[in-house]
Amino acid sequence: MENIVIGIEGTVGSGKTSISRGLLEKIENSIILHGGNIYRAIVYGMIELKDISQGLENLDIFEVMKQLEIEIKIENRETVIYRRGEKIQEEDLQCAKISLAVSQVSNKANNEKLYQFGRKLIDTYREDYNVILSSRDIIKMYPAVTYHFFIDASIEERTNRKYKQYHKKIAKEEIRKMLEERDRLQEKTGYYKIYPQTKRIDVTECKNVKEATEKVFQYIK
Repeated sequence: MENIVIGIEGTVGSGKTSISRGLLEKIENSIILHGGNIYRAIVYGMIELKDISQGLENLDIFEVMKQLEIEIKIENRETVIYRRGEKIQEEDLQCAKISLAVSQVSNKANNEKLYQFGRKLIDTYREDYNVILSSRDIIKMYPAVTYHFFIDASIEERTNRKYKQYHKKIAKEEIRKMLEERDRLQEKTGYYKIYPQTKRIDVTECKNVKEATEKVFQYIK
């Protein structure tokens, strides 16, 4: 039987990563490809090198990835990112500063070669595994996806989740404004597009990750 690819995307803070990890425990011979973390790692490196607000128009983001010597490896059934041989920690990739910067960069940079790289990477992993793909612009990057889910939740619920994720160190009002700005940038870029094959799932009322995961899993045959 051919391995499948499950695409998970959605609004900022809706629980995409948590749901992907929930599915990992329910789907045999599966791995998570954190596509969003690849982009985050590139931006993380760019921030260390220069002011990312300059020269973004048509910047080839894949060439930047090569210059930064970014590698993708699988550890404990999930992809992790290395830069010049050193692992980039998840908390560094998921911080508020990187999150907002990713939305700004992706809105202007040229992502085509990175998408080509992503397609080849998914096909390579798909030869051996069922792939849970947590990323943006999935249909455009990988049209052959088996299932495509768009996860959503209310702005209030997403604000509360991010507030907990940032260990209550950032005020809720500031987090809400950041989410609204990221939503605006993501929508402008086209990342919130709903396609005919997309199943939109609202997890606002789900009490926990297990419940949200089950809501997605029921559509996977």
